[in-house]
Amino acid sequence: MSEAFTKSTARNIFWGAAVFSFLLFLGLTFDTTAALPKRDNRQNLTPEVVRGKHVWEQNNCIGCHTLLGEGAYFAPELGNVYIRRGGEFIKAWMQGQPTGAPGRRQMPQFNLSDEQLNDLVAFLKYASEINTEKWPPNIEG
Repeated sequence: MSEAFTKSTARNIFWGAAVFSFLLFLGLTFDTTAALPKRDNRQNLTPEVVRGKHVWEQNNCIGCHTLLGEGAYFAPELGNVYIRRGGEFIKAWMQGQPTGAPGRRQMPQFNLSDEQLNDLVAFLKYASEINTEKWPPNIEG
């Protein structure tokens, strides 16, 4: 067996697998680059959405929530919260925190201005319009 598997054979297998993997990587990268404009909702990117993303980041919302499957699993998925609840509910919910309900985890009060709340809602609306191929699988996040 050792006579059939030489250093030259091992080198050829390595380089063949490396070239195959590199070509596969390039093909998948090209496919993703071609598919993204149809799915990512970039035509609806507005200054309000950008400011809302900044509010999301500055308040570390992803430290508790997930957005499109990314983030912490402490609190609900917010990728479809705009569809589930609507903008006015989101604003009222944020202004009414913490609820003080016994036995429930409490969301902190961030004391966001009306403009910040509107921007955050615009960001969550934008996120809900991204074609996620039916993610999350549960409508309630």
